[in-house]
Amino acid sequence: MVALSTPPAYKGWQAPDFTLFDTDAVRYNLTDIPHKSGLVIAFICNHCPYVKTIADRISKEAIALEKIGVGFIAINSNDTKAYPEDSYENMKIFAKQHQFQFPYFIDETQEVAHKYGAVCTPDFFGFDGDLKLQYRGRLDSKGPATPGNGEKYVRELFLAMSTIASKQEYVGPQFPSIGCSIKWKERS
Repeated sequence: MVALSTPPAYKGWQAPDFTLFDTDAVRYNLTDIPHKSGLVIAFICNHCPYVKTIADRISKEAIALEKIGVGFIAINSNDTKAYPEDSYENMKIFAKQHQFQFPYFIDETQEVAHKYGAVCTPDFFGFDGDLKLQYRGRLDSKGPATPGNGEKYVRELFLAMSTIASKQEYVGPQFPSIGCSIKWKERS
């Protein structure tokens, strides 16, 4: 396991379109996903210990964000042949186990992860209603990279997206997310 941090956000960057299947075998384009007040795209997987630690919190934050009109999706871009725990079938189990009420997509070609510049799991991208990037950072101050640090718990992604949903530019801190590297396929 190699722990990586996400690079800083390039504010105003337009979200690239994609077409992917979710764990219910429904095919979506980016524009099919409700995003009037904003959209979070989280690159996650099933086997990463960083994701496993926060999966239930991701589920709860996605529900809270939906209540304020912010859409939420997750994408698994890992090489599922090399990491069978991240397979499509196991994604269904993982989504059910953590009560995901948002689409969880498989990016088999890894094209979407490359377009977005995703580097690790988890990797959170927060877009405004025009699908322009406003936030790239961690879920919250709780960890897993910061357990027991004595700091007050801050729901960083939720606070950023609340500001963005109210049609304001987010100018607060954007601490990098830390996680396992995306498991890239060998390119020929």
